[in-house]
Amino acid sequence: MDQITFHHDTVLSDVHMLLPNVRHLMTRLNGVGQPVFISKFKIMSDGERNEKNDLCKCLNETQEPDELREEGEEITQGKDDEECKKEDLVPFLDEDGDLDIMHRPRRSPEEGGGRSLVCPIILQQSTPELEQEEENTDDEVDKSFGNIIRIEHTMATTLEDVGKQVWRGAFLLADFILSEPLMFRGATVLELGAGTGLTSIVMATIAKTVYCTDVGEDLLSMCSKNVTLNRHLMEPTGGDVRVRLLDWLQHDLCTDADTEFSWTEEEVADLHNNTTIIIAADVCYDDDLTDGLFQTLYRLCSNFLHSCTIFISIEKRMNFTLRHMDVSCDAYNHFSHCLSQLQELVDGRCSFSVEQLPNNFAQFLLYERIEQLELWKVTATLLPLDQGRSRPELISSGAD
Repeated sequence: MDQITFHHDTVLSDVHMLLPNVRHLMTRLNGVGQPVFISKFKIMSDGERNEKNDLCKCLNETQEPDELREEGEEITQGKDDEECKKEDLVPFLDEDGDLDIMHRPRRSPEEGGGRSLVCPIILQQSTPELEQEEENTDDEVDKSFGNIIRIEHTMATTLEDVGKQVWRGAFLLADFILSEPLMFRGATVLELGAGTGLTSIVMATIAKTVYCTDVGEDLLSMCSKNVTLNRHLMEPTGGDVRVRLLDWLQHDLCTDADTEFSWTEEEVADLHNNTTIIIAADVCYDDDLTDGLFQTLYRLCSNFLHSCTIFISIEKRMNFTLRHMDVSCDAYNHFSHCLSQLQELVDGRCSFSVEQLPNNFAQFLLYERIEQLELWKVTATLLPLDQGRSRPELISSGAD
């Protein structure tokens, strides 16, 4: 198989770059020829989270040189005199006068310990038989560990396909869900721009019904596969994830029975009558899509039977732009602009309030929770319908 190359328009998620020790195993090629990997993410227990926090606290403590020297002296204790003498020797020079570096002796595989050997993996186009065999094997292992999430994803894509990757915003929102189970228990939830479906899967361990939505047949197929891979997490609570097509740039939901991932009339009614929570994780990276997101939020909330709470995670990404000749964050600025417009919107159906939530809640998944990760809460409150008022469309099309 040809070696994977990165082009100027390739986007790579920080989740994969900053977790180098996590094993990302390529399993197949998807319908458009992109390599698909499967990664395992563990939901940490209370003890594991406390251990992680203690470790981070220790690493963050600064130490004086004297303290470091004392530690170094303690490390040498217990070594025999001959080893200590070797460490005190002046480094050797080779015959050309270059520094001769002494390498640590490597252990053979039979001796055990140390790093595992790197073995090549033969990559091949998957077949239904191979996928079923692998799924059955992994199911037997992972079902015995009810805290393992398995996610199929791509590793690097163009901007149009970033939904096929795993992003930190999904982890932040998943952490919030796991930190506030009473808020979501038994709820009907809609996720917009679900991507690989990680956040919907976590939500379904608590909520009753989760409509996991995005666009693109290949992406939705991957998302559906991930839901199937993680049924063991949802079965104890009876949570149900339904992968459906929802295009922010289209006014109506697709109910065409001939279209894969379309909605049934019963599901559309359930969505409008019972949804009380909407979630979206790291979906605001393009101004046109951000406009579509807020138009969709307004349209849905105006047609829901109940008031609705919306949680949006976003990573504030700084980039140097020729437009400003400086470091800026245009996508985030446009997102903030749309939040302000939504809050100021006045009509006879809904009122919206916006607040940023602190991100100091418990961390259940292993990732780097950087300060640029933010979580926003939007509350859509239904108002008595005033027939004398029109319903203006949400203003949009560009930041001030």
